Amino acid sequence: MHNQEQIQNILIKYGAPEGLAWLKDRISKMAESKSSKDLFMTYSLLNVKFDSLKPISFDNVVDDCSIYFKAQKANLLQVARIFLLSEILGQNEEFYAPKVANIIQVADTGELETFLKYLVLLPNPEAYKQTAVEALRTNIAIIFDSISLNNPYPARYFNNQQWNQMYLKAAFMGRDLSLIESVDERANADLTRIISDYAHERWAASRKIDPIFWRPVSKFLNEELLKDMNRLLNSEDSIENKAGALCCFHSGNEKANALLNSLPELRQKIADGQINWNTLKQ
Repeated sequence: MHNQEQIQNILIKYGAPEGLAWLKDRISKMAESKSSKDLFMTYSLLNVKFDSLKPISFDNVVDDCSIYFKAQKANLLQVARIFLLSEILGQNEEFYAPKVANIIQVADTGELETFLKYLVLLPNPEAYKQTAVEALRTNIAIIFDSISLNNPYPARYFNNQQWNQMYLKAAFMGRDLSLIESVDERANADLTRIISDYAHERWAASRKIDPIFWRPVSKFLNEELLKDMNRLLNSEDSIENKAGALCCFHSGNEKANALLNSLPELRQKIADGQINWNTLKQ
C-alpha cells in the first residue's frame, strides 16, 4: 500500500466526510488547472476543514507511514496537508514539485512545520533538500526543530557540510541534541574539528557545553581531541566525565583507552551497558 492510501485511510477514519470530499475535489481540479495559487490556497484552507485538535489513535499500526505519524504525534490537519501534497505530486510531479519546494516562501509557521516534519513521506523527498537546508537558517525554534529533531530526512539526504551546519546550529540554539537522528552514522572528520573549535570558544568564554555534543568525535580522536577528552574525564561535572569516557571507549584508540584506564569504574559501567549516550544525563 502506498503512502497516499495509508494517509487517506486516516482521513476517512477521523476526518469529516464533507472535508475529505472538498479536499478530493480541490485535488481533482488542480490536476487540470495546474495552479500554484490553488495549491497554496488549499494548503492554507485545510485548517478550516480538518481539526488539528482532534485526537488520532495510531495504536496497533504496522505500516511505516502510520508508525512515523505516531512517532511525530501527528494531528488530523497535518495528515491532511501531507495527503494534499502527496496526491498533487503523484499526479503531476514535474509541474508541482517546484511549487511544493516554494512552500517555504509562502507558508506560515504551522504550515511550514508540517511540511518539514513530514517531508520524508512525500514522493521523491530528495527533491526538496534545498528547501530543507534553507529552513536551517531560521532562528524560530519550532521550524528548526521540525527538520533537525526526530526527523530522518537530514541523515538520509544532507551532505556532510549541510549536516555539520545543522548539528552545530542545534548546539548553538540549545536544542536537545539527543533527538538528532543517526548521529553516529553521520559523524565525520570535519564535524569533529568544528566540535573541538566550538568547545574551545565556549570554554574560553567560561560557558558550558551540552556533554552529548561530543558524541560524533569517537572515531576521529587526534592529539588535540585527546586533550579535550582528558579535560572531560577530569571535569567536576559527572556528565562530562561520562561523555569523555563514552568517546574514549568507542574510539578504538589506544591513547584514549589509556586515558580511560584512570577511571575503571566508569569503563566497567559502559562495558556493562549501564552508561550509554541515551542514559548520559540520568
